Amino acid sequence: MTFENQTVLVTGASRGIGKAIAARLAREGANIVLLGKTVEINPKLEGTIYTAAEEVDREGPGKVLAIQADIRFEEDILRVVESAMDQFGRIDVLVNNASAINLAPVEQTETKRFDLMHAINIRGTFLMSQACIPHLKKAPNPHILNLSPPLNLDPSWFGSHLAYTISKYGMSMIVTGLAEELKKYRIAANALWPKTTIATAAVKNLLGGDFLMQRSRTAQIVADAAYYILKKRSFECTGNFFIDEEILRAEGITNFESYAVNPELKLMPDLFL
Repeated sequence: MTFENQTVLVTGASRGIGKAIAARLAREGANIVLLGKTVEINPKLEGTIYTAAEEVDREGPGKVLAIQADIRFEEDILRVVESAMDQFGRIDVLVNNASAINLAPVEQTETKRFDLMHAINIRGTFLMSQACIPHLKKAPNPHILNLSPPLNLDPSWFGSHLAYTISKYGMSMIVTGLAEELKKYRIAANALWPKTTIATAAVKNLLGGDFLMQRSRTAQIVADAAYYILKKRSFECTGNFFIDEEILRAEGITNFESYAVNPELKLMPDLFL
């Protein structure tokens, strides 16, 4: 098993892409630390951090640690990292998946929405990475993977939803900076982004409802792509902005029909591509 005895920490892991990545790596033998905010059932959201842990635990031989935490708060981040080290004694991979989204134009962007996106997407990703770096330095094949887009400076992406674009590009700039700063420690820092929309709670509840969900792919395609990135040798693979479909094609996977929510409908391209 590729990740046997390794510890993978995944933020935003209660559902969606984070949970799918955690389950995929658990299948490969990893011990998983799941970080998420949801601890009570919400009819609009799929499961909690604890139900996610039960699902992930069924996927593989490794152990799963579920921690309720909010990466807006530094004390929560430090507690998560300390708990991971107490439980498993190492951190090999950090997946910065937690993210907030609001696609309003500038005039309709509430201050609290702006602050939320920047507190989670940029500040939380930065501080989570910062807290894990001392432990990643000791890992044999250390990786940081951000779920963020290529830095596409086409003005249309800024004119449509400026606050969200700044926050996601901030996550991507963190990748560029960490890749340069950490290459002397052979810690890889890369980004991964989907070619098409992914069927997540945000898509269902905020962006397009069932119409867009039916024209999306499941989170499994991102999880499979993440697996192929994270198994690469860290000192040879850093500073990249990967697209899920391109990663899978490079691995010889060319039929993506099984990932479609509804294979009969045309897929919707994701943002920033």
